[in-house]
Amino acid sequence: MSTSARLAIMLFAALLSACASRTPPPAPVVRAPIVFGPSQAFSPEAEDVLFRALGLVGTPYRWGGNTPDSGFDCSGLIGYVYRDVTGISLPRTTREMITMQAANVGKEGLQTGDLVFFATNGSSQVNHAGIYVGEGRFVHAPATGGTVKLDSLSKVYWQKAYLSAKRVLQPEHLARNP
Repeated sequence: MSTSARLAIMLFAALLSACASRTPPPAPVVRAPIVFGPSQAFSPEAEDVLFRALGLVGTPYRWGGNTPDSGFDCSGLIGYVYRDVTGISLPRTTREMITMQAANVGKEGLQTGDLVFFATNGSSQVNHAGIYVGEGRFVHAPATGGTVKLDSLSKVYWQKAYLSAKRVLQPEHLARNP
């Protein structure tokens, strides 16, 4: 038998034995849970708000913008998501949103779809807002030159600027605790 034939048989045998062996089970992925408020089971409407807001991540920021085509500022993003998903028309500015008739929510009670408000200009006056999406995160349109992004309330910047939260979705539409 020639050397090349022997080499081919050995290679073939090695391939067959490799195919016959079992692959080891995948190592379990252990992640520390991100807990910021109660765990949630999503209602369809709160889930729609979540997915619509996350789907707009990357849309350019534009002061006064309120559509994906033109870009968004923070209140334009919030208004667009709620109008598009729920049919709810919200006030246009963060100052009007924070004073609207809606339930105030404590930071530890945040649920998907709640609006979070910030004072990022060093005063105590609201000038920024986002949509809480769960696990301590929110979607917002932060600044000129940026894009809509997912951010964490646990960042020191947002902790210092945090003012309050409002619940827009009615109880029958909320992301509920199990």
